[in-house]
Amino acid sequence: MTEKRWLVLIITSYLVLGFIYALTTPAFEASDELWHFPMVRHLADGNPLPVQVFDPSQVGPWRQEASQPPLYYYLGAALTFWLDTSDMAQVRIENPHVDNGLITQDGNINLVVHDPQANPWQGTLLAVRIVRIFSVLLGAATVFLTYRIASAVEPKRLEIALGAASVNAFLPMFLFISGAVNNDNLAIMLASLALYLMIRMAIGNKASVPEDRASVPHVFNSRQEAVRWLLLGLVIGMALLTKEGTIGLLPLALGTAFVRAWQLDRPRSQNKELDFPESIRWLAKLVARALLTFILVLLPVILVAGWWYYRNLQLYGEWLGWNAFIAVLGQRGHPASLIQLWGERRGFLMAYWGLFGGVNVPMSSWIYAVLNSLLMLSVVGFVIYFVRLLKQWVSETKGKWRSFSSLINNPMLLIASRFALIACLLLALAVILGLVRWATTTWSSQGRLVFTAISALSVLFMVGLVGWLPHRAAKWIAFGVGMFMLTISAVAPLLWIRPAYQPLSYTPPHPYVLNSSDISFDNQIRLVGVAVNSIDTGGSQVEPGDTFWVHLEWELLEPMEENWSVFVHLIDPVLGRPIAQRDMYLGQGLLLTSWLEPGQRLVNSYRLQVPETAVAPTQLEVSAGLYDFYSGKRLPIDEERDNVVLAMLQLEPVSGKYPNPVTVNFEEELELIGYDIEQRRAVPGEKIDLTLYWRARRPLTNEYTFFAQIVDEDTTRWASHDFAPPEGTSTWQPDEVQTMSLTLTLDENSEPNLYPIVVGIYTQTQQGDFDRLQIQTSDGRLTDDYLELTLVRVDQ
Repeated sequence: MTEKRWLVLIITSYLVLGFIYALTTPAFEASDELWHFPMVRHLADGNPLPVQVFDPSQVGPWRQEASQPPLYYYLGAALTFWLDTSDMAQVRIENPHVDNGLITQDGNINLVVHDPQANPWQGTLLAVRIVRIFSVLLGAATVFLTYRIASAVEPKRLEIALGAASVNAFLPMFLFISGAVNNDNLAIMLASLALYLMIRMAIGNKASVPEDRASVPHVFNSRQEAVRWLLLGLVIGMALLTKEGTIGLLPLALGTAFVRAWQLDRPRSQNKELDFPESIRWLAKLVARALLTFILVLLPVILVAGWWYYRNLQLYGEWLGWNAFIAVLGQRGHPASLIQLWGERRGFLMAYWGLFGGVNVPMSSWIYAVLNSLLMLSVVGFVIYFVRLLKQWVSETKGKWRSFSSLINNPMLLIASRFALIACLLLALAVILGLVRWATTTWSSQGRLVFTAISALSVLFMVGLVGWLPHRAAKWIAFGVGMFMLTISAVAPLLWIRPAYQPLSYTPPHPYVLNSSDISFDNQIRLVGVAVNSIDTGGSQVEPGDTFWVHLEWELLEPMEENWSVFVHLIDPVLGRPIAQRDMYLGQGLLLTSWLEPGQRLVNSYRLQVPETAVAPTQLEVSAGLYDFYSGKRLPIDEERDNVVLAMLQLEPVSGKYPNPVTVNFEEELELIGYDIEQRRAVPGEKIDLTLYWRARRPLTNEYTFFAQIVDEDTTRWASHDFAPPEGTSTWQPDEVQTMSLTLTLDENSEPNLYPIVVGIYTQTQQGDFDRLQIQTSDGRLTDDYLELTLVRVDQ
């Protein structure tokens, strides 16, 4: 087929798949759509822009999205203002128990509960679908722009242009986001358009210099070129009015202006060798011309988006408004290091390739393995490709470094000749570095957040994969990769997305046999079957870290007006409180009790894990009941009981030389291998003795101090003990076990409650700050800088 027919086929296939994703994914289950759409609806109702409050408990249904630039929301409002969306509260019922961002084995992944009787073609649900279709069309424009950008990078390599377009079009996560109400879709398209316009400015008509310079503006090659710079500024302005993550387009535009200025004045500098003073004057002229051009770009940017950033400055005291955004979104306990972010790469890549729903509905693991392998091959191939370009450039400029002006001309020759490729690299780098900066503060290690540069990333991916190969091999590889991605993106809605939101389609991963039961809760709902399965030990005995399943069969006895949640608790009798629990609506989180009919039966399954630091031996109680999440009221069994004991589990210690053995790695420096606690119930003023067993993992060069604390939720310390070994930790030998005794004396004003004991390690810097070691997981990720050991009860 011809190139145009291939492109039409790719875009048509993308549109078909995009509409399937948009119609298959339940409303509000796409990434952040739960909060993006209320912004659209708020503006569609004729309301002014909301002001972001800093108190997470007082935010509107849009949560942190009120801090987002509003262009996408205004466009969505223009498309749906004529619809009556007053039913939003009835169809947008949040699931308070959702495991957002967590991949679970027992469901509970839905952000909202979906009424099976709701009409998807009216009111709010229709409005969601209209904006989703608009988003899919924006994605089609992005795919086309990716093709055009790739054609500029390698004009004679058809397989790279079509391959990059297909990688973009058939990336499952891109299709998922494109079929959602999300401002990313407009930002992605505008960023791709801006990148394409800059490439055209730098490589289009680059040799044309007017004969009569007096008839042309001083800065531009023609009046038409000035209009193009204004158009570029308009596009960047709209991008900045859509998403602040597009701000990297501005320095790229400045660089493009400099390249264009060099192109217009290059003949003069190459006709003769310029001495140092002449070169400096010439360089100053180029910089001045680039700055004047950039000012022309800034004019529409300021006119289109300037008011939004001024508004942020006035309302939040910060022109980006990130302080308001983070106040609602939440942030890490302490800034993440680059090592920690690198440890989160697995989840980052999953969310780039395809991690659906609330970043908790994955594809099959082998798919990620294949795609990650292709990425690694692409990176290696790109290095080979780029080294060849550098060798060619060195060969072309050999012997041409005779003057100061050549120090500018020779690198600029490479940049201008390969501007499309370098622009893709710079945009991708700007977006990735921006996300790294953002992710050090917030929990945002999601690959989809770099989609602003998806056109550039798709082009670079395909260039690295096949750009260095012979044409014949490159064509077949590009075709194979495109077909593979088309296949997985086509089956994803049917295999993973749709089944995740079918309330009665869940099948537990392990077999079970229900034992009959006859426990009635307020004569409204009856527990008719129970099974408690310990998968790790195969019986009623468990160890710290083990998981077990609870299966409950429920029967509705009469219609229920309230929506009850089921709780399953693992209770430590010494504490009298749960040490593990699982709460969810029926139907694995997808059904409300007010929707059920009398006589209807269904089985719910719950997966619980015994904490790895649970104190053993002891006997644990598994109990269950129903409660109203918003009021806390429990549904009674009788006058005395509001829960039923399902089973007793014997908690036995993990076999080892030390009590309560654990393996907790603190940054490859020290390892906690066990602990012992004298008592877990005390009164204010009483002492709790704690023994810790530490082991150095390698020779230590720092002197560490160890701490143990009993803390409240608001970080109030009711007891603490810091201990620095008198001999110094630098004297500890690797693998030699050190026993440490700490005494925690409860404050006389300690309030009766249940509190965790936390332990950790720190060093004191020369500036007087405290630098804590972080816990390192088995896969290399750095997490918290403290370990919660166990709970203690403070009595009156």
